[in-house]
Formats: sequence, C-alpha cells, structure tokens
Amino acid sequence: MWVSPEDVLLAGALWITERANPYFILQKRKGHGDGGGGLAGLLVGTLDVVLDSSARVAPYRILYQTPDSLSYWIIAHGTSRKEITEHWEWLEHNLLQTLSIFENENDITTFVKGKVQGIIAEYSKNQDIKDDDDTDKFKEVSAKFRKLFGMPEEEKLVNYYSCSYWKGKVPRQGWLYLSINHLCFYSHLLGKEVKLVVRWADITQLEKSATLLLPDVIKVSTRSNEHVFSVFLNINETFKLAEQLANIAMRQLLDNKGFEQDRSLPKLKKKSPKKVSALKRDLDARAKSERYRALFRLPKDEKLDGHTDCTLWTPFNKMHILGQMFVSTNYICFTSKEETLCSLIIPLREVTIVEKADSSNVLPSPLSISTKNRMTFLFANLKDRDFLVQRISDFLQQTTSKICLEKELNGSFNTTFYISLLLSAQAKEFLKEQGWKNHFAEYGEGVCMYRTEKTKELVLKGIPESMRGELWLLFSGAINEMTTHPGYYEDLVEKSMGKYNLATEEIERDLHRSLPEHPAFQNEMGIAALRRVLTAYAFRNPNIGYCQAMNIVTSVLLLYAKEEEAFWLLVVLCERMLPDYYNTRVVGALVDQGVFEELAREYVPQLYDCMQDLGVISTISLSWFLTLFLSVMPFESAVVVVDCFFYDGIKVIFQLALSVLHANIHQLLGCKDDGEAMTVLGRYLDSVTNKDSTLPPIPHLHSLLTDNGEPHPEVDIFKLVCNSYEKFGSIRADVIEQMRFKQRLRVIQTIEDTTKRNVVGALSFITAFSIDELEELFVLFKTEHLTSCYWGGSSNPTERHDPSLPYLEQYRIDVEQFKGLFNLLFPWANGAHSDPLAARVFRLLDENADGLLNFREFINGLGVLYHGDLTEKLKLLYQMHVLPGEFALVGLWFHRKLYMVSTETVFKCSRLGIFIIMSKLNTPDYRHYLKLWNQETKPKRENTKDLPKLNQSQFIELCKTLYSMFSEDAAEQELYHATATVTSLLLEMGEVGKLFTSCTRKERSIADIKLEESPKDTGTSSAMLISDDETRDDTSMSSYSVLSAGSHELEEKLQCEDIADDTVLIRSGAGGDRVSGAHSSRLPDRGLPHSTSIDKDWAITFEQFLASVLTEQALVLYFERPVEVGASITNAKNKRKIRRPLLSASDYEISLSG
Repeated sequence: MWVSPEDVLLAGALWITERANPYFILQKRKGHGDGGGGLAGLLVGTLDVVLDSSARVAPYRILYQTPDSLSYWIIAHGTSRKEITEHWEWLEHNLLQTLSIFENENDITTFVKGKVQGIIAEYSKNQDIKDDDDTDKFKEVSAKFRKLFGMPEEEKLVNYYSCSYWKGKVPRQGWLYLSINHLCFYSHLLGKEVKLVVRWADITQLEKSATLLLPDVIKVSTRSNEHVFSVFLNINETFKLAEQLANIAMRQLLDNKGFEQDRSLPKLKKKSPKKVSALKRDLDARAKSERYRALFRLPKDEKLDGHTDCTLWTPFNKMHILGQMFVSTNYICFTSKEETLCSLIIPLREVTIVEKADSSNVLPSPLSISTKNRMTFLFANLKDRDFLVQRISDFLQQTTSKICLEKELNGSFNTTFYISLLLSAQAKEFLKEQGWKNHFAEYGEGVCMYRTEKTKELVLKGIPESMRGELWLLFSGAINEMTTHPGYYEDLVEKSMGKYNLATEEIERDLHRSLPEHPAFQNEMGIAALRRVLTAYAFRNPNIGYCQAMNIVTSVLLLYAKEEEAFWLLVVLCERMLPDYYNTRVVGALVDQGVFEELAREYVPQLYDCMQDLGVISTISLSWFLTLFLSVMPFESAVVVVDCFFYDGIKVIFQLALSVLHANIHQLLGCKDDGEAMTVLGRYLDSVTNKDSTLPPIPHLHSLLTDNGEPHPEVDIFKLVCNSYEKFGSIRADVIEQMRFKQRLRVIQTIEDTTKRNVVGALSFITAFSIDELEELFVLFKTEHLTSCYWGGSSNPTERHDPSLPYLEQYRIDVEQFKGLFNLLFPWANGAHSDPLAARVFRLLDENADGLLNFREFINGLGVLYHGDLTEKLKLLYQMHVLPGEFALVGLWFHRKLYMVSTETVFKCSRLGIFIIMSKLNTPDYRHYLKLWNQETKPKRENTKDLPKLNQSQFIELCKTLYSMFSEDAAEQELYHATATVTSLLLEMGEVGKLFTSCTRKERSIADIKLEESPKDTGTSSAMLISDDETRDDTSMSSYSVLSAGSHELEEKLQCEDIADDTVLIRSGAGGDRVSGAHSSRLPDRGLPHSTSIDKDWAITFEQFLASVLTEQALVLYFERPVEVGASITNAKNKRKIRRPLLSASDYEISLSG
C-alpha cells in the first residue's frame, strides 16, 4: 500500500534490492521467502517474528531516490510480491518518463511526494475510512494472518499475542492468533517454521494453570492432542478472549442461532486502545453486557452503554456508599464495591426527573434522579457528569412510556382452596408480612428498592404466602420483561390456541402428572391454566418447546402468581437463570452436574470418591436441579428453596445440594451400592419440613426409595438453608460461570461424540463402509458444514444445522458444499465437468427435495460408488440424467438422421435391441455378465421397468457425462473408444425404437398403410455388427458398420461434437458408418441449427443402456474397478491441508519445515 513518504537512513541495512531504476528501488527484507540472505537472513527473520517487527515492517518496500542524492524516502510497502509489483509497475508506466522532464532534483522530490500523498488521499476518500476502523498495523497483521494460514477474507482476526508454544520439551517463541473460528500459532526461528491451527469447535478443554517451571500456562486440549502456551505478557486478557471465542463456538454447536451475527453490539469510540481491533472491542462490549445483565437480572437484549465510579447516598443508614453506576438503554443500576452491601435497579420508564445538583466540597458533582413512586436517589463523585446526564437524557427520550396497571396479587390458586389457616401458622405469617412491610417502608418498594443484606435475611427466613408471587417477579427480573411487553402473553395464547405439534402432545400427556396431590390441579381450571402457560412458552421458544420437569416448576409458579406472571417467570427461568436446562438434550443441567461434581470434590473431598464409585452424583443432580428440589422435597419446604433461588440464583441450589451431602456423609460412606445411597438421601429429603407453612399438609407422592427402617428425624428447611450459606456461602457466581464454561466444553463435545457414534452405528447396518470409515467421512461432512457456516454458503446456516432433529439429520449441506466433497471423495469426479455432475448427483440423492443433504443421504450415494456392483452404479448414472437438465450445453452438437430399417429389423429390435448386443457378445466374459444381469433383472424386473426412459436431450447429457469421466485415467483411450461404441449402439437403438413406435402408431390409426418389404436374404435382412478387431485401425478408431438390405447407405451424418471439450464423436456414411473417439482441438461454439431440434419420439431404456455397456470390456472393468475409500479419505485430508489448512479434521497437524 502507498504510505506517506518517510526518510530512511540506511537503505541497504537488513534489505535486499531486487529491482532498481534511476529514481526508485524495490527491496525485500532479509529472512523472508526464498533466498533469505544466509545466516544474516535467518537472524533477521527470527528477530522479526520474536519482536513483532514483521507486523510493523512489511517484507517488501519501494524507496524513492534522486540520482545525485544519498537521501531515501519510503513511498510504498507490501505484504506480498504481487501487491508491491503492482505499485512498481504503476510507477514505471506513469511516473518514470514524467520525472525525466524535470531539471531540478528538489522539484522531482516535491512532485513525487505530492503524487503519493494525492494517491493516499484519493484512496481514503474512496474507501470512506471511519474513525473506529482497524488501524493500519492491525490490517497488516490480519493480512499476514490470512496469508500464513490460508484463511479467506471472511475469517476475521480478533487479536494476537506474543507467547511460547511448547513442542515437546522445546519452547518455540512466536505469535498466537485468535480469530473468530480458529486458534492459530506461528513461529519462525532460525529457518525452522511451526504452524498450528485449531478450530474452536474442536476444543474439549481450555484452562489456565501454573506450575513451578511455568507460572502462567494456557492449556488447549482437543480429542487427539494437547497444546501448551506460556510466557504471555497479559495472560488474563488472552485467556478471557480465548474463553469467550470457545464459548461462542460451543453455542454454535448447541444452537443454530449461534451462527447469527449480532450486528447491534456497541463500539467503544472513546479511549479505545489503538492496537485492538474493532472486532475485539465488540467482543469486549458483549462480554461486559453479559456480566451486567447477569448481575442485575436484566432482559437478554439489554446492552451496556458504560459505567463509572461514584457514590450513592443511602438514607436507611445515612451514608455515602462507594460503588459503580451502570447505564444502559433502559436502566440505571448501581452496586457497591463491598459485595452485598447495597444494589439498586432504576428502570428509565420509572424516572421522572434527572438533574444536576450544586457541587460542594462534601458532595462533588452530585446527580439527583427521581422516580414515579416518589423516591429520590442521590449520586455523587461522578467524573464526567455532564456527559452522563446527556446520555441518560438521550435514553429517556427513546424510552416510550408504558402504562402497567397494578396487579392484584391475591388471586392465585392458593387462596381459592385454603380459607381457614392454623392460628399458630397464621400468627407467624402475620409477623413475616409485617417484617416485609417495615422493610419496604425503610428501603423502598418495587423495582427501585434498595437491595441490601437485610433483604437477603428476610428471604432466608421465608417469604409470606401472600407476597411470594410479587417478590419472585421482582427478584428474578421477570417484572421488567412483563412490563415492557404488555399484551404479549395474551397474543401468544391466542395464536397457539388450537394448534398441535410434538410439544403440545407431550404437554397434554404430562398435565395430570403436575403436582397431582395438590387440589389446585385436581380440577379443570388449574389444568387449563397450566396448559395455556406451557403451550404459550412452547410457541415462544420452539428451540426448547417443552421438556419434562417444566410442568412441575410451572405448576408451582401458578400457585403463587397469575397466568401472565407465571409465564414470564418461566421465561426468565428457562432463558436466563437456568440456561439450556430444558432443551432436548438438557445441556444446562448436564453442565451444572459437572460443576456440582467439581464443587463436591473441593468441599466434601472425603465423600467425593465414594460418590463417584457409586455413580450417585450424576443421578441425584439431574432430578434436584431440573425441578429445583420440587420433585424430591415436600412441597411446603421446596417453595422456600425457590424463594432463595429467585433471589440468589443457581448458587443456592449448589449450596443446598452440598449441605444435603455433608449432612449424610457418614451414612453415604457406608453405602455399598447406588440404591442404598439413593435411599439414604431420599429419606433425608423427605424429612425436610417447614413448620412456618400456613398450608395444610400435602401428601408427598414424589418418587422416594424407602426401606422399613425408622423414619429420619425432621430437618427444618430454614436451618438447612442457613447452614448451606454458613458452610458453602463462599461460592461465588463468577466462579460458577467459570466452571460452567469448562464443563460446557466437555458436555457439548461429549454430545458431539455421542451424535457421531449414533450416526455411525445407525448407518453401519445399511452400508458396507466400516465403522472407522464412517467416522472419518462424518468428520469430513461435519467439517464441510461448519466451514460453510463460518464463511457463508448458498443457504442459511440456521437451515442446515438443527440440533433438535434426529442424529442423522442434524448436519446438512447444500449443493455448493456437496460439490467440494464430491471433488474430494467421489470416484467419478474428474475434469471441468465435475460441478455439473455433482449437481446431478445432489438432486438425485436429495430425497425430500429441500435443497439439503443429510449424512444418511450422502452415504447412500457414496456407498453405491464404492461398494455397489456394476448394475447399481450404472443405474445411479442413468437416474442422474432422468432428472430435468438445468445446465447449458455449450458447444454440444448433435445431428441425427432418420434412416430406413426393414420391418423385420424393427420387430427384432423392439425388445431392447438384444439382437445387436448378442452379435457383439463373442467372448465368455460378456456372456457371463449378461447372465448375471439377467439373473438380477428377473426378481427386480419391475424396478428396472419402472425407470423412465431417457429422451434425446437427456441422452446427450449422458453422453457428455461419460466422455468427461475418464480424463487422466490410465485407460483413457480405450475408455473413449468403448464409450464411442456404446453411444453409437444406443443411437441405433433409439432410432430403431423410434421407427417401431412410429409404425405402431400408424398401424393403429391408418389400417391401409403397408410397410416396405425387406429382402428375404438372411445375409442382408438382419443387421450385422462387425467386430472391433476388423474395423479398428492404428489411429484409435472405434467403428462399426450396419449392413442392411440392398446395402443402403445413410444419406447424412450423425455427429456429436465436443462432448468432452477435446473429443469428437463422428458417425460417417463414407464406406460404412464409423464412430471415432479421437482427441481433437476444441471446436468454436456455434448455435444449434433448427433442423437438429430435439426429437420427442426418440428414447432409450435403462435395460438398453446396461446391455450396451456390457458389450465393452473396458467400461465394464472401469465400473467394476474397486476403489479404496481409505485412500480417498486420506487424499481429501491432504488436499485440504495443502489448500486451506483450517479444513482438516478434528485437530490440525503441526507443520515443521525448514
């Protein structure tokens, strides 16, 4: 690229001059490319890689110098020879002659500098460069990254870091490149080059660790290899970015929405590091927004705009609390530096006034925010108050005022069925209510209340029955979703009413299993409400639809909240608080099961090994987590767990599970099998009671393994919860998220491996491929699918990947992807005609005509070519051309002649032209194949008869395919001659069949038409086919002659020219008909004459095609030639590594050259 002219002190240092003229010098940096300059070049190249000067200094440059001066100016540099050569040639053609006109060297220098700066200005204007675009240095690094690893333009580099890669026991200093889809490493030391490419989707473990020798290490594991990187300048930043990119890749494997680009990410235009790419800034913004939403339980589309340090005046303790203010599109939030001291959420829809108060020494830069419920919040110590106020004002203008009517929260099912309450319980309930009312009076009520340690204490003591629904909405954040989507639930119910699918069938089946012991769901009113909520959610989120356990959780929500409120609580539960728990593969629950195992190993190590041996952890965790203990604990006790869960999130479930294990540690250590351990835990959980409950006892009908021993002593639920906070309250939410990431890699990769095993297992019974071959083919198929999802294709990636489908149909490829696999794996792929042939095979294999192939369809077609017999292969070839042709036949010529054949010949030809074939079968081999063919057609006579006939245009396509299949084959000439013979034979059959059809039609319509009599002489009455040995000459001519009555000569030629670009098929009447398959130069493209229009009466059958091919041993040998699929798979992998390394299978090889 052109650069603003800069002085260069030493033109020859570390550079090699490749071209020169009186004014310009083209140089290459030592140590780059071939002929790097010996030892000095090796040292320069090594220093460039280690010190990153290769990013700042391009390997090629152009210097300007006047003839009588020793001063040099760099005016252009380039990352490739092609780029720099273009600049050099432009200088020679446009400036060199012009400069010779000038007499003064200063004028020449001024002119050159001005010209270069003008080019740069024009380029900048045309490219419309923006302030937040990537810097020139980063663009150079991106170009180098794509060049080193063969990446396309679509593969975006996020960032790069200096580090060491441990190859064995030897560290290789180089650069780690992190792109959207790949982790890459490059090192070039003293002529030794190391390249590594790993796809994020193939990573099974990514962890940061430390050892005595290597204090900071990032370990990247795949299914087959483990890679270790160390010596980072900023290992935390590197690991966080790698973790984020791997998480995105796992999301893509789990959910097809992962491939959709989020174009609404904010870009940080102020104070952005110049070295960081725009994409890196976007990813940082996404990560910050995710943490912000998780911290304050905000809707999933909320984007963080910025945050700043400040203080908040808290009237309940008369203090200024230090913390951070967060501002987003719809919310202002605050959290104290000291965890749990105070947090605050102010929806902008509730804000009435934002004003700047007068500053003072005591209260600098104060900001006052007032809300509709007459609360005023005073922030101070704001660094950029004016800018902050402007941003809040802008968001307030965008916020539309939505009126949310106050809900009467006492209309839940519980009040319908329980009128009389126990006096003691009633008194406790009254005291709880008073405690919460006093709390609201002091800390505020509603969304904008101050959330403090006092709030948490009240939750742990139990939420009153009458306030439970209201506070669940508040603490979960569901109130925000419901308020900002008025009428959404009603519309969803109306749209889903009366519609049926798999989800609604499962819902109907489980409706009466949802808390059947509770009176609320022993009548149609409760069942109908549960049906509406579950069905509405299934239509809202078809990716989840419905999953068992959702019915139990939703029924509890309906007991304390109205239908719409229960719906939004379910939304928050499934999509934010328990992510991926309720999809078809319960991935989220499996991930948290792994997290629970890690926590158990850390907090109850003496029990961990025993539980692992018994296999209990995996059994108990799913039932506990999926239903939030509702299915394993008495109802009145389990709702207390739900109270704490909505307030503190998933950590409550982990804490409680660990407490249950810890309380039963001695009994569990004495268990001999999993059944005994489950009995111990079941009896314990069944004994958990809630003495403060105002509800009459509900029979506990949940699954429980019991014995005839004495019942377990009662366990108070509040003591159990408090004990869990005391012993395991140190578990932090951010630590849980870190563990979830680690387990998500393992779980999703395990699911992918299971999918592969299931697919291979299902197909191993219906195909001749071995298990290992099917696994290799599946990896190639999946890789092709993922690659097109990364870099685009002719169809939407969300259409091609659907994890909810059966295993065999989850990954699908379109026609463009199939063409790539066809060229790599299919034996018939050859020459320039591979793409049209691949398109025909694709259409034939696409059973449901949806424009996509799944792996089963792909294997069906591939299996025929590798393991099918001669008949199956020819049938596939034939069927491909029955489909309507969609490809233009450029340069294809087909001239036909209707010639006279005797009536006797017509009738003899009517049954597949067998008389012509039998005269050709002179050897035992052909008779043997004909017998085999006859034996196969007898039981399958209907199948072959049912195949449609090929018309003339389809036959032309078949001819073209045949001639294009044999290029570069060892027996190419023989195959061309054999194809010419078969083609001519089929032409003859088609003409004879046409005459027979025409005669039959005429006999039916006009009874007085007489057919021309043929000579009686047997020697001339039937057509004779002269053998190849008698007619084939040394110039590789394959010919035949048809001798008929009176030795009639054909009056015109039948030609099929330029079928395979360099082949001419000619049938000439001079001295007998002759067909030639010799090579010739390409004929010029000409339009098809009107006289050669397609004849609709002309046709051949599959049986004729098969019988004709059997007459030529070369074709028989070609189609029966065994092909080793293992060699094709290996060749496919090698070709991918050479052309584009990132397309190799599960893990990429490390190439060491030099």
